[in-house]
Amino acid sequence: MNQYDLEDRTAVITGGGQGIGFAVAKRMAASGAKVLLWDRDEAVAESAARALGERAQAYEVDVSDVAAIDTLTARCIDEHGRIDALVTSAGITGPNVPTIDYPAEAWQNVMEVNLNGVFYCCRAIIPHMRTRGYGRVVNIASVAGKEGNPNAPAYSASKAAVIALTKSLGKEHADIDIAVNCVTPAAAKTRLFDQMTQEHIDFMLSKIPRGRFLQVDEAATMITWLCTEENSFTTASSFDLSGGRATY
Repeated sequence: MNQYDLEDRTAVITGGGQGIGFAVAKRMAASGAKVLLWDRDEAVAESAARALGERAQAYEVDVSDVAAIDTLTARCIDEHGRIDALVTSAGITGPNVPTIDYPAEAWQNVMEVNLNGVFYCCRAIIPHMRTRGYGRVVNIASVAGKEGNPNAPAYSASKAAVIALTKSLGKEHADIDIAVNCVTPAAAKTRLFDQMTQEHIDFMLSKIPRGRFLQVDEAATMITWLCTEENSFTTASSFDLSGGRATY
């Protein structure tokens, strides 16, 4: 495993207790960063922090609660002095049903977590980065946001919006050393699969030319590099992690 330089950096990772978020936290901690795991499941976050050791600290928060995000941001800056990187990994899939049958409440829930949660975190943390003149943000989108998966309209639409939000933020902060990018993974075997039908899981696998699902450690490698000082030029960009599926 190659080593990234994140010594003396502090990173907030939403959804950091499991899945891609935990894999990123593990890679960052191994590279010298202090990782702050923001997760709505306190027990999962605490377990993850214990597994990572002294470089990790868990915080319970619902990313769809804008007031809670603002409060926790201020708390983390007060406790740790700085936030150098933000990875927005918290997300839900919603049900797998056709768009015309999609429950309005489920649509709103997916948008609140997957899109508004990203917006709330960026809105709270990036001003601190601007004050310090440095920051790295990586938003976790999805290849579904590029292609629009059938029977997953809310998830697809929310991830497409995350891509566009990332581009807006990246361009707005390109005047200083703040990079805002996103990644568009194909499906990885995480607890999100528990929210999907087997039919939908089989469909996603059939679309990946590599013939397998993404490994969370593979995602963590790209995301961690994007959060380093070495990523000094690229911003407002989307990085493919689709195993050859994406066509643009």
